[in-house]
Amino acid sequence: MNTTVIFDPLVPVMALWIAAAVALVLLTVAVWRGLSGWWLRALSLAVLVAGLANPSLQVEDRSPLTDIVILVVDESASQRIADRPDQVAEAQAALEAEIAALPNTELRVVSVGDGEGDSGTLLMRRLAEAMADEPRGRLAGAILLTDGRLHDIEHLPDLPAPLHALLTGRDEDWDRRLIVRNAPAFAILGEPVTLTLEVEDQGTVPRDLADLAELQISVDGDEPLTFTVPVGQELELPVTLPHGGLNVIQFSIPASEGELTDRNNSAVVQINGVRDRLRVLLVSGEPHAGERTWRNLLKSDASVDLVHFTILRPPEKQDGVPVAELSLIAFPTRELFLEKIEEFDLIIFDRYKRRGILPAVYLDNVRRYVEDGGALLIAAGPDFAGADSLYRSPLSDVIPGRPTGRVIDAPFVPEITDIGARHPVTEDLQAHSPETGIEGQIWGRWMRTIDVETTGGNVVMSGIDDRPLLILDRVGEGRVALMASDHAWLWSRGYEGGGPQLELLRRLAHWMMKEPELEEEALTASAEGQRMTILRRTLGDAVGPVEITGPDGVTVTVDLVEEAPGRFTATYEGPEIGLYRLREGDRETVMALGPAAPREFEQTIATGEILQAAVRDSRGGILRLEEGVPDVRAVREGRPAAGRGWIGITPREAYVTTDVTVTPILPAWLFLLVAALLAVGAWVWEGRLGRRGTV
Repeated sequence: MNTTVIFDPLVPVMALWIAAAVALVLLTVAVWRGLSGWWLRALSLAVLVAGLANPSLQVEDRSPLTDIVILVVDESASQRIADRPDQVAEAQAALEAEIAALPNTELRVVSVGDGEGDSGTLLMRRLAEAMADEPRGRLAGAILLTDGRLHDIEHLPDLPAPLHALLTGRDEDWDRRLIVRNAPAFAILGEPVTLTLEVEDQGTVPRDLADLAELQISVDGDEPLTFTVPVGQELELPVTLPHGGLNVIQFSIPASEGELTDRNNSAVVQINGVRDRLRVLLVSGEPHAGERTWRNLLKSDASVDLVHFTILRPPEKQDGVPVAELSLIAFPTRELFLEKIEEFDLIIFDRYKRRGILPAVYLDNVRRYVEDGGALLIAAGPDFAGADSLYRSPLSDVIPGRPTGRVIDAPFVPEITDIGARHPVTEDLQAHSPETGIEGQIWGRWMRTIDVETTGGNVVMSGIDDRPLLILDRVGEGRVALMASDHAWLWSRGYEGGGPQLELLRRLAHWMMKEPELEEEALTASAEGQRMTILRRTLGDAVGPVEITGPDGVTVTVDLVEEAPGRFTATYEGPEIGLYRLREGDRETVMALGPAAPREFEQTIATGEILQAAVRDSRGGILRLEEGVPDVRAVREGRPAAGRGWIGITPREAYVTTDVTVTPILPAWLFLLVAALLAVGAWVWEGRLGRRGTV
């Protein structure tokens, strides 16, 4: 119950003020004239003005509301190391008992885990969300159960009550971690890239701990190499990527006795290997309509360094022109085909035949170049079917098709074979078909086929009567492609709408450069957050399940589903961050989920420095749980709310009004009657004194 006096004037407030002013003027005149009953007149006027003000008694029936204390429990990854979960559980139980013992007080418990992605511990945002769910007028305090390692202090809400932080951890805690300070996302193959690493000690480091650590480096899950590195110093490590595409490099240091966690003792860096430039040697034979097309396609790519060797004047030509008057210089065949052949990434023979310019020893060197890992593309013309064919040279050991001697001059539309629909060089090539062309054709026709018999490799495109048109083969460490037609240039010229010659050439070049995304037999994975997408490419009809081994050594099996010919996929949610090993048959790969260095484990030593300013401004306190769970007391607002072994909350005395009753103190007629009696009394008093004065 609460009783107060309120005023509900019977006249407008302005009229009431005017009446009060008139009464004051009349009282002043009465005093000035020395009327003996002026005080009675003053009382009469006061009662009259009070009656007009209509004083009333307001009685409120109030129901008190409980005070609310918010407890935010930090359950992020850094709170799950050592004995911190036990500290949190013990402190939470004790605080719940303390708050329950306080009169008229409730406890709201909320928790916060790891932030989405690698955003860390978003403790202040969680506190703000909890405050938004409660009436501000009832908030008596907020308590944080945390290690103090939060990452959103800038989102501190406006607190109307004390904020306290109870820290987990121990004074003697220490930790050693591996830091990758600099790691590029891309690197050029064959050129070293510098990574910056550091091994750092935090906390109360034991005096007898060595100043050296063993650093292990593993690429794509291979056997690691071990090095001894100093602690506390930045280390610049040059790394040369072994292959194109994604390279997964894992750095790790062994766990030391007594350190908080080994989760930050390793880091995974993923670097994409890219080629600086593709060095191509184009050897053209007899000039033909498609020769310039090959040259233009290669020159249009800024990433290609092209050396073009063309036969314009064969040795057998006798035209009587003095050599001194020729405008061309002798081509450095020995330098290109013997001394510097290893510098080329791809060699193309375009309608070339043996004419004595390239001796057999040069062609045999090209064969060795392929077997040692080089790439060879042969664009065959009628010369390939003749007696001077390249097949009748040392290159026959690596060419996947034997010419029958027949040249078929008839129009045909190139088609993708069943294997070609699965091969990454020609799969979905129809998607690059021209928008305009002859109805019923996916692309333009070619006019000539060189009849060959397949001796190896895979036929991915066919011509007339399903004869081999494009054959791809692996020879030794290298790769060979045979195009059994010299009319691919018709696509570039737009004949009958043209076709995807540029896309086909690009895929051919990248496949022969062993780019991972164009491997016909491959197991790859990509990640988005903790979700892994697995892709298995194959030329076969089926594949087995994938075995996934997580960072904790646990192996799970995932079945693959065919989504397109030769493409089998699956998705997998990784339970934790780290390096995962994938295996299907004889194919293996590795994939890293999560950041290279998780934010939760960058700093693991408990501290109150980040919360110091926020707690001080609210008159709260920062206490360590290893010294015991503090008592909870009620303190007045504005007073210090923390001390040795205790923390305080400020009671808000909030309530809700259930009923309101307003009763006038006196009825209006009674005020008028009293005012009249006082006025008559003043007149009588003044009249009697006046008569006495005249006697």
